[in-house]
Amino acid sequence: MNLIYLKRILLFLLQASVLKVRESKASERTIVVAGLPVGFVNDQLLTTLLKIHFQDTENKGGVVEDVMYPTRTKGVAYVTFKEKEVAENVVRKKHCLAEKVGPAQLTVSHFGEKVFSSVHAVLDLSVFRSQVRLENVVMDLKREISTLGFSPLGANGRISVQGSFLAIKKLKELLLLKVSSLLEKNRSGQSPRGSMQRSSHSLKSLRSSIPETLRSGESLVLDTDVFLYLKNKSGFYESTLKKFHVQCQERVDGDITTVCIKNVQDRSQPNKAKQVKELIEKYSHALSFELRKETFILEGKEHREKRNIKLACEQVSSRCLQVLVNFYETHIDVIGSSSDIYLFKKEVMKLTRQKVR
Repeated sequence: MNLIYLKRILLFLLQASVLKVRESKASERTIVVAGLPVGFVNDQLLTTLLKIHFQDTENKGGVVEDVMYPTRTKGVAYVTFKEKEVAENVVRKKHCLAEKVGPAQLTVSHFGEKVFSSVHAVLDLSVFRSQVRLENVVMDLKREISTLGFSPLGANGRISVQGSFLAIKKLKELLLLKVSSLLEKNRSGQSPRGSMQRSSHSLKSLRSSIPETLRSGESLVLDTDVFLYLKNKSGFYESTLKKFHVQCQERVDGDITTVCIKNVQDRSQPNKAKQVKELIEKYSHALSFELRKETFILEGKEHREKRNIKLACEQVSSRCLQVLVNFYETHIDVIGSSSDIYLFKKEVMKLTRQKVR
């Protein structure tokens, strides 16, 4: 989120003027390119290589109007073509960038296809150190989820992972299952490595990695942006908790939020936590296809320009009540439906006298 997340030009209703028609169709001519190698070459060279690659007819390419890179999401670029048909043809083909930047299998999709498709997370696997070889854990994870990218394993047991939100979600579920399995083996006196001396310490460490509510209730993993919109703008989240009389413990870890649900009533009552989990999962899944996110970059701008952008976003947000605006030190995230976000961005650009892209 980071999923490191994708900055989008959003499709809006066609207007009478040629200029507005051109603006509204920009997203139809734009593709999202993910999986770019980070750190191998400088940004300018990578931008040039992308333009050359997507102008090559052998890659189903055509005239490229613009390449937007770098973006706030690492390894992600936006390429806008002159013709809509070229963008449609490009996404049907597999792409691999020039060998000089390393083996880079690219993921190419339409600009409005996946909102939260790239997430970056840092895993602390040191909790497994006394139970299994960390290298074996990493190998298992790579084999189970081949679409994820893994950094080298650090001496402290930490490893960086990048991929789609769904892949990251699956990764977290696999780790929780592994933790639960090790807990069961410790309870039954079966040490995975045949050593019992550290089992008490290991059990304590493993237990500390799982919230108490996760062991006694239900847990689900959501994209943080989707969760924030679900909680602050939809009204569905709070009303569902009240209706079923359940409590939630929320933990935000960057692009990913874990929600632990527990019944308020005694155990003799039906398991409403499971029902609430299913309802929230279904609703958040629908939101992930409906929502779009726009990011206003503040980092690197002068103080006056930052202030103008912030004031403009505050002013427009007071009128666009269905749009969620999150203010950060380096940027401002705006989340909502395609039409709402396009209007929001357009109004902000007018107030700051910038050109709408």
